[in-house]
Amino acid sequence: MIALACDHSAIELKHEIMKLLDSMNLEYKDFGTNEAVSCDYPIYGYRAAKAVASGECDRGILLCGTGIGIGIAASKVKGTRVCTCSDVYSAELSKRHNNSNILTMGARVVGIDLAKMIATHWLTAPFEGGGRHTRRVEMLTAIENGEEL
Repeated sequence: MIALACDHSAIELKHEIMKLLDSMNLEYKDFGTNEAVSCDYPIYGYRAAKAVASGECDRGILLCGTGIGIGIAASKVKGTRVCTCSDVYSAELSKRHNNSNILTMGARVVGIDLAKMIATHWLTAPFEGGGRHTRRVEMLTAIENGEEL
């Protein structure tokens, strides 16, 4: 299950991502917003990130004007590994090397076609695990838990 969320600036892009997920036969849960009225992105980013961190959803795709604000909000939730991407290469490697579980993008930064390519590569890329990648993800978790490296 994919957690979806956006602010008012990214409603159109969220609907396009929903169509993409439908075409990939991936289930999703929409955490809002669904109104084109100015709203506070931290609310929606938090709700979706909490669903990912709790295991209610496996991954999340969150959208705002730049992808940055909603990404910062989501990254405050323990258990998330958020990547804000505007290119395919970074999105794919964030999954392969960092096992990111939330992708954020900016509706004012990437067009619909590029956003769909980014999301597709991120959704289909496996975590390479093993050796250095697992060790580094474990280090990220240790930092999140307040441990010294």
